Amino acid sequence: MHELALAESIVQIVEREMKKYPGSKMLKVGIKLGALHEIVPEALQFGFDTMTMNTALAGGHLDIERIPIKGKCRNCGHEVVIEDYVFICPDCFSGDIEMTQGDALEITHIEIE
Repeated sequence: MHELALAESIVQIVEREMKKYPGSKMLKVGIKLGALHEIVPEALQFGFDTMTMNTALAGGHLDIERIPIKGKCRNCGHEVVIEDYVFICPDCFSGDIEMTQGDALEITHIEIE
């Protein structure tokens, strides 16, 4: 379950950042999560909640923004939303698709008080 490893990495990064603000409380950490990673948001949230239980981060919310897979056909230039991992242009049926989004995996913000 790679969601637990990802949750652990997020917790470590947030803890490192929180050391810069002694006495503060984390309210929310936002992440962008591209669909290409096949992360189950509920499992990631569960892992995050479990790893922050009884810590200074307990009660903080993981705000997950799902980013769909999109691409651009190199043959005709059509913008394509990739569904079911089918990288074929619906206009010209070319398989020469350049992925333009969907592989994001980043912390976008940490909200503290």
